[in-house]
Amino acid sequence: MTTLFRRLIDEQELRDPRAFLPRFREQARLLAERDGDVRLATLEPAVSTFEAWYYGQRLPNRDARRVLVAWFGHSMERLWAPVGEVASRGGALDLEGADLHEMRRGAAMAARRARDFALGAEQGQLGDETLGYLQDEVRRITEQYPRVPLPTLFDDLAAAQSDAFRLIEGGRARPSQMRQLHVMATLLSWHMAKACHDLGDESSAMMHARAAGVSAEQAEHPALSALVHGLKSLISYWSGRGEDALFHARRGAAEYQQVHGTVSVWLPSLEARAAALLGDAAGAAAAVEQAARRREAVEPDDLDELGGLLTFPVEKELYYRVETQVLLGQGATGTATGEAAEQAVAAFSDPDAPYWAFGDEAGARCNLAVVRLHDDELDGTVDALRPVLDLPPAQRNRGIVVSAQRVHRALGHSPARTSHLARELREEITQYIPATPPATALPS
Repeated sequence: MTTLFRRLIDEQELRDPRAFLPRFREQARLLAERDGDVRLATLEPAVSTFEAWYYGQRLPNRDARRVLVAWFGHSMERLWAPVGEVASRGGALDLEGADLHEMRRGAAMAARRARDFALGAEQGQLGDETLGYLQDEVRRITEQYPRVPLPTLFDDLAAAQSDAFRLIEGGRARPSQMRQLHVMATLLSWHMAKACHDLGDESSAMMHARAAGVSAEQAEHPALSALVHGLKSLISYWSGRGEDALFHARRGAAEYQQVHGTVSVWLPSLEARAAALLGDAAGAAAAVEQAARRREAVEPDDLDELGGLLTFPVEKELYYRVETQVLLGQGATGTATGEAAEQAVAAFSDPDAPYWAFGDEAGARCNLAVVRLHDDELDGTVDALRPVLDLPPAQRNRGIVVSAQRVHRALGHSPARTSHLARELREEITQYIPATPPATALPS
């Protein structure tokens, strides 16, 4: 992705840090004089920070943003937007990109019209094309959900769930098709529950989760039913209800022992986090061991084949295990937990990895930040947390916000809490804005 910032850097021939950094220092000094803010006079990013800005991997911190906005005369939103998107908003750059943006919008509208035609054209019995459309949507939503901001996907998710319900209730499906429809309704309701949870609406999330459970029972699909129990545990966990989270995780594991996909590892991993939230170190340790045993017996199933949030790879198991230990107050830099926290962040630092999810990377980074606070490594804490704080509001889901708040609490108990850097970091976390729902997000 080429951002406007990158385009402006290239146009001014500042790609080399040796050219950029002196200009940045000069602009920071001028802004310091203009605003009477002496802190800005000596502001200078590291070479690695500039590289991350250039490639769109990181947003600048608050003071650096002030310098860049004053320097280039554009808002941060505009500077970090793709060049084609800037043009489509009325800018003068990259008309070809703007045309492409409009064509994609037109293609999306045409696809929705084709969907409506297909769903209504097959009168009498339900045809294969309609089922095929819905299956394609389930695959696409499953793949994209952990990777993109929710507002870009929510309307399609809501429409697909509604289509699945309508086809089930319409009386056009043959008995052999009803199971397929209930499987798809389960998966779409599961993702809708996760979406409502990510938006901070626990009540709606649980309603959709229960609808997913009903469809899973109708489909007679044990792995799906286990997956629904896992989601109920996850929703309860991030809402601070440890006992409920523990109940749902244990119930899913107990009722569906015949399941051998990775959901069988997810359930005891969820149990471990819930036990840790309740301060039960022995229960958490037993659940971690159970997860390890289930991992050895895993036989990938159809949910693992779909991927996305429906599979639980070893990298995610590591992230959960670290979080369990962090909740119990265990671990510091150099310990086994500290090393595992570093490994978890490294595992989720490659967006091209098939298991990558921005929420898991953010959670792993927050855990590492807390681990580093055990050793009063304040600079290391900031380095771990900065990419999380730089996430756009549309990606700050419920779990990410709660994870950031845990770092805030840890900062409040750190011996370094009175330092200027610690106070700045706590203030930034306090102002951390969660995701907001799209206009059509939640039912009234």
